[in-house]
Amino acid sequence: MAFELSDIALLLVFVFFIYGAWRSYAVKEIALAQTRKHCRAFDVQLLDESVVMRGIWLKRDGGTWRFRRSYWFEFTTTGEQRYHGVIMMMGPRVESIQLEPHRIDESE
Repeated sequence: MAFELSDIALLLVFVFFIYGAWRSYAVKEIALAQTRKHCRAFDVQLLDESVVMRGIWLKRDGGTWRFRRSYWFEFTTTGEQRYHGVIMMMGPRVESIQLEPHRIDESE
């Protein structure tokens, strides 16, 4: 059984797709962990324990091209109102985390 060039090319595309999906999942896990940490530091509750990818771009980071990803999440301070936040990732590195202006629970 001989492989043709098109078979090898198709296999390479499949391998790169799987690798990209695996890396994307790893970056999402880093984003989720950093979002949890950030929410704890600002004494807000991360809702749904999740981040959702909202965008992906190729961007130059120094001399290297990397994927820049944005993830949205929701949080609350009082348990009644939902607010939005965004975490920007440059490759596996956190670029920024922003929380929407929100009410501070002063009942404590």
